Amino acid sequence: MSKVVVAIVVVAAVVLGGVLFAVSGGDGDGRKASIGSEGKKPNDPPGQAISNEQAPDQKARGKSAAAPGKVKAAEAMQRRIARRAERRGGSESFASYVDETGQIVLVTDAPDAAIAEVTADSDPANKKELDKVKVQKGTKIEDVWHRRDDVPAFWGGGGITNAGGVCSAGYAAKNSSGTVYSVTAGHCFPNGATPTSESGAQAYGTVSNRRLPSVTGHPMDIELVGGRTYAGSIFTGGITSATSIRVVGAGPATVGFTNACHSGRTTGQSCGHTVNSVTGQVCTSSGCKSPVIVFTGGNMIQPGDSGGTFYTADATSAWVRGNVIASGGGTGYATPWTAIAQEFGLSIVTG
Repeated sequence: MSKVVVAIVVVAAVVLGGVLFAVSGGDGDGRKASIGSEGKKPNDPPGQAISNEQAPDQKARGKSAAAPGKVKAAEAMQRRIARRAERRGGSESFASYVDETGQIVLVTDAPDAAIAEVTADSDPANKKELDKVKVQKGTKIEDVWHRRDDVPAFWGGGGITNAGGVCSAGYAAKNSSGTVYSVTAGHCFPNGATPTSESGAQAYGTVSNRRLPSVTGHPMDIELVGGRTYAGSIFTGGITSATSIRVVGAGPATVGFTNACHSGRTTGQSCGHTVNSVTGQVCTSSGCKSPVIVFTGGNMIQPGDSGGTFYTADATSAWVRGNVIASGGGTGYATPWTAIAQEFGLSIVTG
């Protein structure tokens, strides 16, 4: 599956932070890793600043300044594009600009009627310029995104971060009122936290309904994130994947099954896990949780995978079994979907 998201302007931001250690259980606020400057030791003296005027791109300034009339006409067109994009809910994509030759350019996959709408202008001066606009039709413009830089509607297995701590999204589930949440591990973030996608480019929602022995006394490691849109899909592939598998159901794990999977921001997608128990207990620094799914084999979960999806799948479909929460000595542990559904009265969101 591919996620199609319309963008007029795409801004990429990268946030480097710590990771939450699944094996420890944590106290919910994350553990920060010390990260130095790329290629420099922390005690190296700062280098001498060099004037921006000496940068190679500065030598090209002033070679092709757009005429004010063209800029004015382009800006008027962009305002109409923004209004139409809002009305259409992102079903069409547009990009527009004045290029280095002074030509107004419009790139879009919208129909001819939409192009006529956004290029029409009652101002004679604007109309004169827009009658000459260069239109590139049939081009779909999409956000640049992947597992660590997810965009709405968010998929399970993507990276999420708050105050330097990094975890993984689990999956989408809804309550009896139809409110949809993303389910993740309770040791990830405190109630009221507002995590973002791992890149920091997208608000991910607000944390609520935290369950963690050391904080709330519940023998569970789970919480909900709500307020944004979350889809019934799980990231597949590696740590910068943009592919997914659709969720079709959820239920209890089966002891003895040898090809269970997990999806998380640190290790990506991995299958080949064997389910050893569905009635286990795991005690970490954040308390004792039970029942938990106990699993071995495959590429084991690592720090930052906490909260990610534990599931089974065939070639096209996934069935949620829970959220991974801890690992150690080649064994992993997950909070069962059945316990989560009972605790919050949730049903799974399908794709």
